[in-house]
Amino acid sequence: MNMYDNENTVQKSFDETYLSEDLLQAQWAEFTELKKVISETYSKKGSPLTLLDIGIGSARIARHLSAIPEMWQMIENYEGTDNAEACIKLAQATAEELHIEDKLKVHLLDAVNLNQLQKKYDLIICTWFTPGNFYPDNFPFNEYNDSYKRLDLSKNEKFTTIFSNAYSLLQPNGEIILGACYIDNGNTRKKQEQSYQKMGMKIITNASDSFTATKEQFWSQRFTKEKIKNYLSFVKPENIVFTPLDPYDYAMQIRIKKE
Repeated sequence: MNMYDNENTVQKSFDETYLSEDLLQAQWAEFTELKKVISETYSKKGSPLTLLDIGIGSARIARHLSAIPEMWQMIENYEGTDNAEACIKLAQATAEELHIEDKLKVHLLDAVNLNQLQKKYDLIICTWFTPGNFYPDNFPFNEYNDSYKRLDLSKNEKFTTIFSNAYSLLQPNGEIILGACYIDNGNTRKKQEQSYQKMGMKIITNASDSFTATKEQFWSQRFTKEKIKNYLSFVKPENIVFTPLDPYDYAMQIRIKKE
């Protein structure tokens, strides 16, 4: 079972009634930056882009892009993956509702198996804190508490596997866009906890953890620039660009460029 297999929690995750103002503003901040990247990449290529969305969720990004004809015409194909059937159903419903099935295709696929995709992409995106959702398969949600040995995240093999596979799917001069990503500090941790509590979840982590997790199996990591560079050691440091999404160190966008 993964964090989006529970349909009740999925609904709350995408229902603005349950979302904090920090999360809502992060959505729009990352979308604004993403439009800039899409436009820049389209101008460089000179033709519409192939795009892969890892953890497509409700297809929110595709919904907003397709609502702006000038942006949607920059996309040739928009593919999405998710490992939760509830999210695949939501994304498919979005495609049907907006009549964009010609461009938007979704695949039920765990992100660790991205290498099964036999295509190359100009842009690969992973948005709205999804990059922080990749936790170890054996994480003890039922036992983790203040007395449990803390999880060492100096390495995150799942994160590295997923994005090294994604990197291999990029066209030359393509990019992976991670955003929004939580920035690792105490204030952001408190905001994460408040967001999950607003959804009715029970927090099982504390200030010594660089991630926030709940009994309901929600899990989201916070990052430093140094940790990202360590996780992505297969990318030259100068090809990893960090863009703040707010002036209070809550979230950032990360651009990973392939030469």
